[in-house]
Amino acid sequence: MAYVTTKDGVDIFFKDWGPKDAQPIVFHHGWPLSSDDWDAQMLFFLNEGYRVIAHDRRGHGRSAQVSDGHDMDHYAADAAAVMEHLDLRNAVHIGHSTGGGEVAAYVARYGIPQGRVAKAVLVAAVPPIMLRTEAYPGGLPIEVFDGFRTGLAANRAQFFRDVPTGPFYGFNREGVEPIEGVIANWWRQGMMGSAKAHYEGIKAFSETDQTADLKAMSVPTLVLHGDDDQVVPYRNAGVLQAEILPAATLKIYEGLSHGMLTVNAGIVNPDLLSFVKA
Repeated sequence: MAYVTTKDGVDIFFKDWGPKDAQPIVFHHGWPLSSDDWDAQMLFFLNEGYRVIAHDRRGHGRSAQVSDGHDMDHYAADAAAVMEHLDLRNAVHIGHSTGGGEVAAYVARYGIPQGRVAKAVLVAAVPPIMLRTEAYPGGLPIEVFDGFRTGLAANRAQFFRDVPTGPFYGFNREGVEPIEGVIANWWRQGMMGSAKAHYEGIKAFSETDQTADLKAMSVPTLVLHGDDDQVVPYRNAGVLQAEILPAATLKIYEGLSHGMLTVNAGIVNPDLLSFVKA
């Protein structure tokens, strides 16, 4: 397995598939998952001739379960360590949920200044901020995220069963048939990671104001969100991202869930490809 060691000594696992001279597509996963959550997109783009790269965030998946650094600043720096190690140029960065926040932070703070990024995609992403604040009154109350922390601390294994069984993929909606393999794979990925990283990551994805990062993302950016996202409500996320970003294209999918990249890959992947090729 391939790893890169960050400046603060953390081993970050990454995958790097496809021709090394092809345009790189880099994927940033959501909380509390791993790079495995991008299987449907990595295989799709690999078959289209691209080089595909994804890493496990610190404390997640196969990366080191370190005690510290579970915040957006370190997430972005860790991503930069992978990109610099591989010396990626002209890359398209695609982030889902918390990974969308990581993309915004990486692209704004490292990717554009280093001349490594061509485009970006935010899918059901958390910026500008999930928490209700004076600046963003449409956000969620802190009690929602306190509930996440309580559930995780009390019984992480059960909490990580309840999330994918219910709101993440919209399997709690009337007429939607749950897919057991998808639920089990979400649970598997979550339980691979560190409880401490997951617990502290809730603050990172909910309380980090990334308005400045969005404003600095001068590259063309595609914003995708489902209007039935029960995890990251689209009006305070995708809609606002498109208003703040300098060069945004917004697409809202009717009836799709937070987990649309997995359960609706056949719809989303062609849109990703069209944007990359444009």
